Amino acid sequence: MSVQYNVAVVGAGGYTGVELIKILLDHPHFNLAYLSSSQGGEEISDLYPALKGVFSYKLKKTDVKEIADTCDLAFLALPHKNAMEVAKPLLDLGVKVVDLSADYRLRLENYEAFYTRHSDNEHLKEAVYGLVEIYKDEIQKARLIANPGCYPTATLLALIPFLPYIESRHSLIIDAKSGVSGAGKKCSQKTHYVSINENIFAYNPLKHRHAIEIKEKLELLGKEIYHINFVPHLLPLTRGMLVSIYAQLQTDIDPLEVLEDFYANEEFIRIKREPVDVKSVAGTHFCDIYAQKHGNTLFISSAIDNLLRGASSQAVANANLMMGLDASIAMPKIAAIP
Repeated sequence: MSVQYNVAVVGAGGYTGVELIKILLDHPHFNLAYLSSSQGGEEISDLYPALKGVFSYKLKKTDVKEIADTCDLAFLALPHKNAMEVAKPLLDLGVKVVDLSADYRLRLENYEAFYTRHSDNEHLKEAVYGLVEIYKDEIQKARLIANPGCYPTATLLALIPFLPYIESRHSLIIDAKSGVSGAGKKCSQKTHYVSINENIFAYNPLKHRHAIEIKEKLELLGKEIYHINFVPHLLPLTRGMLVSIYAQLQTDIDPLEVLEDFYANEEFIRIKREPVDVKSVAGTHFCDIYAQKHGNTLFISSAIDNLLRGASSQAVANANLMMGLDASIAMPKIAAIP
């Protein structure tokens, strides 16, 4: 009989929560033992009718002690600030945690400058950034994973292979576009159908909080100071993310060769010979990357599913490694066709 672990999804009523459920239902080693929401009492198949006849569970109101009594690992699909309030006692009770919020992604000074006061500096110091292809060894030993943001995931996977070859003194221009599901379930004026349908617009240009996450991780790996100009846009799509990056090269390279060498052993990074698109990755764990140069200008483009590789499937890949399993187990591979 294969090894089994009981897992919890805290915040199961949101988009990333239900994506976790969809993946975990087919996971051969993870048993969905506990699902909760802030209020509790909702039947998950009433919230998401697509689950009727497939999975039924009456969500509980989050109880840390009950999670610790029944589960080996917990996924926290919660907003920032709320997540660390649950993660801290879970960790103290011996439960491993994969946090999908921003609460453990940044250094203390950066988190407090761009989010709010941090209430769990003790565990912040031990958190491992869960970019699977880059930090696999550290993830395998961790008990707390800071699951990366969607924009940083697409950007970092595209940029990291080129850090030895780009000019750090020149600004990195990151033009990013996301489907509306990245904004969560709560509707706003900008995500309302009449606003986003047949429309596209930038939001929080040059000031978005994911810029500091990208900058911090690049500087830790590249040992240089990088100037980031990050501009996100909202697309009239349900899901998917496309990131275009512009940098200046300091040496002559073959961009596709660099990518192919760097990711030679990575199943879920696909190096493309033509510019990438969103539809080919939506519904999967893949990150597709393309690059070319013109003179000393480097263009890189990456595409991911913002809810999966940018959140929930990456969280499960991290959990796999934490529990001594292969990262690829239960990862969704086939996009909707056509």
